[in-house]
Amino acid sequence: MRPARSPDIWPILAFSIPFAIYLWSLAPGITFYDSGEFITAVHFLGSAHSPGYPLFLLYAKPFTWLPFGTVAFKVNIATAVSAALASLSLFYLLKILLREQIFCEDSDFSGFVMQLAALSGSLLFAVSPRLWLQSNHDKPYPLLACITAVMLIFLLRWREELLSGNQQPAWWYATAFMAGLATGAHQTIVLLLPGCLLFILITQPKAVRYLREWILTAVMLIFGGAVQLYLPLRGAAETRQNWGDPTALSRFLWHILRKGYPEEPHSRDFMLLLKQMAAFNIPNEFGVVGFVLFIIGLYVSWKKQRVFFLYFVVSIISFWMVIAGYFNPQHDSIFLTEEFYTPLYLLSAAVIIFGLYKISSFGVSRADKPEQYGISHKLLLILFFMLIPSTQLAANLQTQDQHKNYLAQDYAMNSLRPLPENSVLFTWGDSGAFPLWYLQGVERFREDLDLPHIPHLVFNWYQNELPRLSDELRSLPPGIPAEKMFILLSERLSKRRPVLMDFSTFHSVEWGRMMPLQQGIVFSPGASAEIDRLSAWDYYILERLQPENWKPDMDSQKALLIHAYSLMESAEDLARAGHIKEAAKLFNITERIVPEWSMTLKQKRERYMTPVSQGEKHE
Repeated sequence: MRPARSPDIWPILAFSIPFAIYLWSLAPGITFYDSGEFITAVHFLGSAHSPGYPLFLLYAKPFTWLPFGTVAFKVNIATAVSAALASLSLFYLLKILLREQIFCEDSDFSGFVMQLAALSGSLLFAVSPRLWLQSNHDKPYPLLACITAVMLIFLLRWREELLSGNQQPAWWYATAFMAGLATGAHQTIVLLLPGCLLFILITQPKAVRYLREWILTAVMLIFGGAVQLYLPLRGAAETRQNWGDPTALSRFLWHILRKGYPEEPHSRDFMLLLKQMAAFNIPNEFGVVGFVLFIIGLYVSWKKQRVFFLYFVVSIISFWMVIAGYFNPQHDSIFLTEEFYTPLYLLSAAVIIFGLYKISSFGVSRADKPEQYGISHKLLLILFFMLIPSTQLAANLQTQDQHKNYLAQDYAMNSLRPLPENSVLFTWGDSGAFPLWYLQGVERFREDLDLPHIPHLVFNWYQNELPRLSDELRSLPPGIPAEKMFILLSERLSKRRPVLMDFSTFHSVEWGRMMPLQQGIVFSPGASAEIDRLSAWDYYILERLQPENWKPDMDSQKALLIHAYSLMESAEDLARAGHIKEAAKLFNITERIVPEWSMTLKQKRERYMTPVSQGEKHE
């Protein structure tokens, strides 16, 4: 009877350490940006914003069956798992890439260092700001990074088989299938295909004549891409959250080709081009030391793994040509392209480990060679290889820790809870609308409300998402812009229902003389929806609005400022009306949310709450 084999601890560490970090820093619910919309689409198995993300929705859905937590928390766990799998995939990729490099004459010690280096690379990628940010709430890019590593592993296995005398084109087919499947996470996966093609042709130049194999490879690419058929199938089922209604071919192409996000034509100078290319930012992800090791690693990969080097360089050029060159984002939208480079950061982490591995190998070769490498040597190398991941972990921890981030949840709750029954609340920005969609659609909170999103009012597919307003919407003059539709619709609806708007709407529309009235953190175009100003803030969740031990992102910071601005305005209104005690309470809450306003708030307290002003108010 054979003795039981002990489990290989290295891949267990490569998955469990990142997963533990992600669980510890996991957002407890929805966040801003696309979070509420993504999770709503997962819950209803609908269609997310273009290009739809069918693979991510199908991947995340089973996690919603976990017997604990909210739907948002469960989908966040799904993303954490995919990010940990991406780290694990990088571990296996590095083992293959380092296998051909001899560390020292002691084969057992060399094997230990290879495993250690692969683990170091997986952890370095795991704690990079981009992947970590995408791991602690719902994002499809960690899943895309995982498939990127798997595709390259397949190609390297094909190369190994070929060099050993076995022609195994089945690895091509598997790579093509995974690429097609990955389009359901994000279509930027196709930007890796030129590198894959070059990898094959450099390894076996005569493969260009393998017509049958190339046809089968194309078939497998299409077969994997069939995951996109999810979109019209679920659209035909008339599921909720059916973005774009991709049931007809024209709507399907409009959806997956992102026709709903056109960039206005604009000129580009050299500085703009540099800024667009700088969205791929190695120093930001891996630090200055990581960047130096990256440069060394490029040289090492050119010398030791040239086919990988060319694959990587061609992939970078491909990403730059399409994302920076073709899409040509403007200054204020470049940040939206930064997460597209996640697969390249996975490959960059591998290059950095090449550099680290080479330096450690050089140091060992110059040191006195012991008769046998012992535990002290292993501990020294563990310290050496884990220093950069540990440093990056410490540097990024506060920024990426989201486990106290309730801002989006509380913003949505505060927007909806005080509203009169059967109200209509118009929204404008995505981050203002998507948390409300989740709270109403998934958590079934305030289902008596209608939440029309103004930029989408012009789309027929979106009008179907508002059955109680669809007749009114279709009666409006055709071809008018969304802002005009909002004005006409609010005028008609206000005659029989309370009508309100969010902060973004208030600041996005030209009002002229008709200034809406503030009602907490929302606004009303008339008195029909007026809320009692003395009791309005009693409905609000305010105690979690002071971020502790984490750095709010741009939209979270905006939500804090919306609350603070609205609190300050309400406090001033109450003070003018003589409600000094209530006004003082709101001023104090405002200062806790935005301490930087303390001087302004002090001046307002002195203006409204001095004995003289109080006496004047009560005369």
